[in-house]
Amino acid sequence: MKQKRSAVSLLVASSFLVLSVTGVLAFALPFSIRIVGLHALMGFVFVGLIGFHIANNLGHLSRYSRSALVWITAAATIALTLLFLWQPRPVKSILGWSRNMGPSLDRLDVQSDGLVYQYHPAPDYRMDLTIRAGRAFDFENPPTVAIWLENASFYHIKTLQEPENTKNASADLPYWDFKRRGWEEAKRKAEEEKSGREKQLQENELDAVSGATRNSSFDPADYILPADPDNPMPYRLLVELDHPDDDLPSLVYAAEIDNADPRFFQLLELVGYPKQDEDREGKESWSLYYVDYSDAKFQSSLELIDSILLTIDRQGKEGS
Repeated sequence: MKQKRSAVSLLVASSFLVLSVTGVLAFALPFSIRIVGLHALMGFVFVGLIGFHIANNLGHLSRYSRSALVWITAAATIALTLLFLWQPRPVKSILGWSRNMGPSLDRLDVQSDGLVYQYHPAPDYRMDLTIRAGRAFDFENPPTVAIWLENASFYHIKTLQEPENTKNASADLPYWDFKRRGWEEAKRKAEEEKSGREKQLQENELDAVSGATRNSSFDPADYILPADPDNPMPYRLLVELDHPDDDLPSLVYAAEIDNADPRFFQLLELVGYPKQDEDREGKESWSLYYVDYSDAKFQSSLELIDSILLTIDRQGKEGS
């Protein structure tokens, strides 16, 4: 019996360690379904182990229940829980330090009239994208979809929804894939430059290292949930769709979003189809070209969807 109690106590301690580490990582790092999933599943294991722990130590715990300290700690726990659920301004400011921009509800569902994408990065911000099915829409084999954000300089800043099969992304959704890879390369170079400046600072013991001033940001939080609501930066939402079983070009739709001039409803416009350009320097380049509605090769692609409606609900702001 003593070994059983010791084993349960050690399992409780080790699972609590995993919960602590994953909780800190989920707060400090960008959203990762692996980290959040590990944290949630280990939480269920922890609850089960606590049940075993209570059963093994019921006699000792019953003595604690007579102490006023138990009721004080229970009251403090309930008060903190209610405070964190309420999220007053100081709590929200602390949560604002988190790099986890992952949605509390982020999913793409096939519904009776098409596809619905939901993105809820904060309690006071809700983005819904309704892709209404067209005549060529196949509910058994829905189109391949990518949804992402770009800044005003047309640089990729965040992929909201990537295709399920990313291995075929370069063929099915070449424009999104090109933009995403460009963002990854820019991020890698920025990290190398930052590391180089820090190394130079350490070697030369300089007070500061000057650099070019950025006129745009690659952090999605600066656009979706700006720290200064009175000085937001405009951005674009783009959707690329392709039927998985044809060799026709994908189509790209876009909408301009400006929190300084909030709109509750917006229809995305067809901005073109992607085509690879010839680059004199030998670098890969993709551009969007005008869709000729009279061209037969686009007919089935154009009939894939009827419309794309963007809805953004900003708490405390009136949409126009």
